[in-house]
Parts: sequence; C-alpha cells; structure tokens
Amino acid sequence: MQHQLAQLMSKRPTINDIWPDKCGVYILDNESTATRFIDKKIKELDSMDSEEPFQVLNLDTLIQMHLKWLSYLPRVKPFYAVKCNSTETVLRTLNALGTGFDCASKGEISQVLSLGVKPENIIYAHTTKPQSHIKYACAQGVNLMTFDNEEELQKVSRCHPKAKLVLRIAVDDSSSFFRLSSKFGAGLSTTSRLLECAAELGLEVVGVSFHIGSICSQSLPFRQAIADARSIFDTAKLLGFQFSLLDIGGGFSGKDFPVTLQEFSEVINGALDEYFPFESGVQIIAEPGRYYVESTFTLAANVIAKRVIMEDMRKEGEVPERLMMYYLSDGVYGSLNFLLRDVQVSPYLHRAVESSEKRYRSVIWGPTCDYIDKIVDNYLVPELHVGDWLLFDNIGAYGISMSTEFNGFKRSSIYSVVTNETWNNPQPFLTVTAHCYSILKIFLSTY
Repeated sequence: MQHQLAQLMSKRPTINDIWPDKCGVYILDNESTATRFIDKKIKELDSMDSEEPFQVLNLDTLIQMHLKWLSYLPRVKPFYAVKCNSTETVLRTLNALGTGFDCASKGEISQVLSLGVKPENIIYAHTTKPQSHIKYACAQGVNLMTFDNEEELQKVSRCHPKAKLVLRIAVDDSSSFFRLSSKFGAGLSTTSRLLECAAELGLEVVGVSFHIGSICSQSLPFRQAIADARSIFDTAKLLGFQFSLLDIGGGFSGKDFPVTLQEFSEVINGALDEYFPFESGVQIIAEPGRYYVESTFTLAANVIAKRVIMEDMRKEGEVPERLMMYYLSDGVYGSLNFLLRDVQVSPYLHRAVESSEKRYRSVIWGPTCDYIDKIVDNYLVPELHVGDWLLFDNIGAYGISMSTEFNGFKRSSIYSVVTNETWNNPQPFLTVTAHCYSILKIFLSTY
C-alpha cells in the first residue's frame, strides 16, 4: 500500500495536468490576485463603454474549502450538490479533487457524466423523480438514489430494479433558514412499512439519508438526526437488510456563519463515533453545496442609472432628506436571484471611498421593470454616480443556477481565476491522495 501511495505521489498531478488547455481559466501571475483581476476587468469594460456585469470564481478559495472539509470531517466524503451552482469549472475542479456529486435530475446527471464523472460517484438525491429520469439513470449506470414513499418504490421497481436505494427520513430542521422536511423525508413511524414494501418488491435498500435544512443556525440537530438514522439501521437489520451507507445531507455555510464548519464537525464527528464507529464499516457521505461555492464567487455590477428624491418633511423649516435610488446592471432576476428567498447582501463600492464622504440613505435596484427587483433597501452608502461599480462577495450559492434573462438582460459573464502557485502546485491533490490513504490504513487496521 505504501508503495502504491509513493507511486501516486511521484506523479505529482496539478490543475495544469488536468486542464492543459486551461479551459478558460485565467492564470494569475505571482504579483496578481483575484481583486486585481477585478480591477483590470473593470478598467477594460470601462474602456469599451460596457456596463455588463461579471462574476469572478476564485479557484484558490474553492480548493481551500475542500482541504478544510478533509481536515474537519475526514470520514465524510462530500457529494457536491450540483443544483447549488453548476458552473463547469466548479464541477471539473471538484471532480479532480475526488468529490462525488449529488444530482437531482437527468440534466444534472448528464452534465457531470459529460465531464468524466464516474456513475458510482453520483447519488441521485431526489425522492420524487420522473420515471424517464429514473430510466436514464439506469441506462447510465447511476444506481444510488433516494426515496421516501411507496409510490417511488413502485416506480423504481419498474424503471431501475437494480438500484441501490437510500431511505430519506424527516428530521428536525427547525433551526434552519430553509426547512426541507415539510416536502421531503419519511416520518420515523413510517420507515418500517417502507422497508417492508421495498423487500416485497425485491429492491435493495443500502442506507439512510437526511437533511437538516439549508443555512442551519445550530450544530446539535446533526446529533439527533444521526441518532435517528442509527435507529433506522437497527430496524432494517431486523428486517433482513444490511445497510452500509449514511448520507448526512447539507446545511453547511460557506461563510462560517451562523455556524462554523469546526462547530459542525465537533458534533458530527462525536455522533458518528458514538452511533457509527469506524469499525462498523458504514460509509459516510454528505451533500454540501453552499459550503463549497458561496464564498468563491464575487459579482461586479455597474450603476446604470440614478435618481435623487427629495422627501417631504412634516415639520416646517426642516430640510428635505435626500433619498438616493440606484439601478444596477444585475439584480434579482440575474446573479442575485437568491435575494428573493430573504437572504441579504452587503454591496460595496469598487472605487476608493474617503472617510469624509457623506453617506445617504439609498435604495439599490436591479435593471428590470419589475418592482420586486430590489437588491437592498435603506442602505447607507456614499453618493454613487452612473458608471460606478459595486461589488458583491459571497454570491456563489444558487444565484447562477436560478438566474434568468428576464426583460432581455443577459446573465453575467463568469471568469475563473487561479494563482500561478496553485495552478502548478500538486499539494492539494497530494493531500487528497494522502487523506484517502490514511483513511484506508485506519480502516484496514481495525480488522
């Protein structure tokens, strides 16, 4: 085993080896950064009289997020949630780093397969699937998929009888901003009947999955959910099943807010050690999406229009207050679509701002004719001018996936950047290889 690891490490793969044609990735020289790239791109667009919005994907950050995951959750293999952001460069990078992929449709499965992802590295994580999509998964050799009801079992028995099924259970998601158990997940009291139904249909159930909800504000729900999963494992064993997989879903933030990955990991690792110790042989996976991409994307949008409103004052002699209204080249129908789900952003000026500049109460709008295309309200910011640029950090989760071209406004361009050091550095891939080796070594030593 050590000889095999030495051989792998001697190859010293780099991103450059994986994408020798660069695949549209901008390689930053030793003196450059993603911030400087944004500066340069804005200057270039200004010289062309272009107000088109753009996003920058920082691959250095994406890779660091993966290494951080391996450090804090060494037993948990991430299956990236494609729905969160399906940018090709993201998928290629994560595939090179050895993650799996959580797909929710035929389209997502097709996309990752076209990039060289192996079928066994895909979980079809949707409990209510179209029959044609199940048949497609079967034809492509994608066997791992979730269910939470008898009707789904009937469909799978007809369309993919050799599937390896994962029972999704409903768990307490009351601490999450986006609660999912109202739509997906079997109640604990119904799981025995579902397993009996699967047995009657001759289907193979291999494990349990759950999702504590998106943007979870506490770490303790993971402990209870893992304990609930353990009870289902025990029930399944009595019914003749041999479960081998636990999928702990998502809920992890990419900004370490409101809960850090370290805080999550302390609870998760403790619960896994108690209910699914390493020697149990159960494979642990998760479905992080937001965690990987939220902080890796930055948006630059141009101020395309401006209005100044002098508000009437009720008291005589008072000076009317100025309300500033700005209209940007991107908005909630584009890259900031996630704002429709009550998430907030904090844009900031690209140009330097003097501390002495007066701040005005401002409303920032998107470019479309729809009144709901509002980015931020009552925002204190120095006076902006047409042609200024605003930057938005941490916008990589769901905005791109849900963006439209409503009113004829095109989606923002995406520029992927990576430092020269990272581009030619084998360390991230060696770390992944060494990590896999260490897990295998520990596993073998328990027998």
